[in-house]
Amino acid sequence: MIPIVDDFVKRFYLEDFVIVADAGLMNKTNISLLETGGYKYIIGARIKNESEDIKQWILSLEKCNGKFNERKKDGIRLIIGYSEKRAKKDKYNREKGVKRLEKTYKNGSITKENINKRGYNKFLDLSNDITVVINQEKIVEDEKWDGLKGYITNTLLPAEEVREQYNGLWVIERAYRITKGTLEMRPVFHFNPKRIEAHVCICFVAYKMYKELERVIKLSEINLSVDKVLDIAKTVTSIKVKLPLQNKIVSKIMLLTKKHKLIEKLFSEDYWENLD
Repeated sequence: MIPIVDDFVKRFYLEDFVIVADAGLMNKTNISLLETGGYKYIIGARIKNESEDIKQWILSLEKCNGKFNERKKDGIRLIIGYSEKRAKKDKYNREKGVKRLEKTYKNGSITKENINKRGYNKFLDLSNDITVVINQEKIVEDEKWDGLKGYITNTLLPAEEVREQYNGLWVIERAYRITKGTLEMRPVFHFNPKRIEAHVCICFVAYKMYKELERVIKLSEINLSVDKVLDIAKTVTSIKVKLPLQNKIVSKIMLLTKKHKLIEKLFSEDYWENLD
């Protein structure tokens, strides 16, 4: 990771910047290297994996919507925030996961192999070394963490700004989903380095066009996603009519359905000429 950061600094002459990363991409070694390199960072904290002392402190905090608390951890700021919206989301996801577990459990499909830390399998236990059971105590314990989110940073930014900067990661994550999913960057069916580079370059240009279309749709106040607009556009046809008397061919775009009418302005030359 550090060589990539160093390369970015040299290539783009970066001076004052902050590295923002998800907890899954970080470890103690990388954080130590960032510190050694003098880089500023904001990283998602794995608060459930902290020491008992820190976990007790976190759970003792007053859960007030939008409120932040912080303390030092190894000389670095550990910021804890609480959000009612996040608490509802955590509760919903857990209940959904537990229902799925219970359904699988009733079907007799759960075995010892399912006992791991992946997803909501963490609520499973082995009873009497034979029977797999859903541990209700673990579910109750998990509820205590609803709405809590932690951040580790060596910046002096206010806690709220730290959260806002970290929350911007969804843009990057969405870009990865689009390039891997919609644009099918992966898998790469090439072996020649130049062909691989060309494939990635084409996907990058396609993503740029995707984002531009997203911007245009927003300006057009078309309440549809890019994917929906593209799906509708694929069903639009055009006809060409030859006018013998004028000795010319006229093209006509056929916008026939209600869905076609929703994106009608995107087929207007006047609209594109006046677009900022």
